[in-house]
Amino acid sequence: MEMQELQRLKNKFDIIGNDAGLNRALETAVAVAPTDLTVLITGESGVGKENIPQIIHQFSRRKTGKYLAVNCGAIPEGTINAELFGHEKGAFTGAIGERKGYFEEADGGTLFLDEIGELPRETQALLLRVLQNGEFMKVGSSKVEKTDVRVIAATNVNLAYAVATGKFREDLYYRLTGIQIQMPALRERNKDDIYLLFRKFTSDFSERYNLCKVNLNHDAISLLTAYRWPGNIRQLKNIAETVTALESRPVTPGSERIELGPAALMRYLPDEKDSMLPATTGSQPAGGMSDNDKQMIIKAILDLKQEVDRLKEIVQAGGIQTGGVQAPAGIPAGLPHYVDQSDFGPEEQQIEPEAAPEGISIRKASDELIERALAKHGGKVKPAAAELGISERTIYRKLAEWKEKGKRP
Repeated sequence: MEMQELQRLKNKFDIIGNDAGLNRALETAVAVAPTDLTVLITGESGVGKENIPQIIHQFSRRKTGKYLAVNCGAIPEGTINAELFGHEKGAFTGAIGERKGYFEEADGGTLFLDEIGELPRETQALLLRVLQNGEFMKVGSSKVEKTDVRVIAATNVNLAYAVATGKFREDLYYRLTGIQIQMPALRERNKDDIYLLFRKFTSDFSERYNLCKVNLNHDAISLLTAYRWPGNIRQLKNIAETVTALESRPVTPGSERIELGPAALMRYLPDEKDSMLPATTGSQPAGGMSDNDKQMIIKAILDLKQEVDRLKEIVQAGGIQTGGVQAPAGIPAGLPHYVDQSDFGPEEQQIEPEAAPEGISIRKASDELIERALAKHGGKVKPAAAELGISERTIYRKLAEWKEKGKRP
């Protein structure tokens, strides 16, 4: 697709971003729309998978027919067959009359089945029959009925792994995966997309409630784009609206915008320690995790340990004793025996450690080291974090803590 045509598509469906993976997903959706092929949309929860089936429907020959979206994970197992295929009067307790199901209602149109991995095995067999020959039976009926429906499915779980573990039918899996469209996670997209989305959400929210629009300064933008966004676009929208609601103010003459720094923004970003491992959609073998999954888990654990060890080393290098451990004789003063002096610059290697007051805490020592590094670099967080070997987020969190306590500016 030409870039202008692609941008018109984004404008029509209110899609923000210029990431190559996002563009590829949109182009694929438009390309397969004229056919009746079943499409499976994959991606983590909150990435915007619901846009793809709407695009496919609008660019298909069925665009004048009905478009229905069903969240399979939100329907109880005991009623999902009746919801999808309908039921006869008296088919079960509470069935006081005949009812059409989604497949009958959407005849001639498009049916979007979200969270298809949550379907019970019995329902999977019924769905396979509809996909193969367009036939179904209402609950409580023996009459075979026909429907002409284009099915588009979506999932945030690994269906190949579900097949391997017996939770999903293999024949249905292959019937669904003829055309796959992968929606990228927000952390995998172009970093500029994150701030574009943030501005869009804050702008929409501020206009709705007549509030000043929220802008972020350079450091706050860096913090925003460095965050992993485990909840993807859904999480970003929620935080953007919360920031606007709590940090903005009503519009007044000459005051239509406010600017926030990283300390203010960080109060609204959840701690990442509970969401370090991303959801994956790669293939997994039966009975265990794939090698890629294991490597990601191991890498995350090692990265965390490395940062903790690095901070501990810096504290000890500054002359602070932790836990009463003394360096063996012959080891340079202030540096524990496991610290390689090549990790430090020439100036840092020449610094003589100051005597530490008795009872000084590691927290206090860390505060002092961060404060010195910020002073050395003129208050700039990035070079200070690089020198200390810790993340920028750690320093921003400390700055916010100091500001709240009024101990430091």
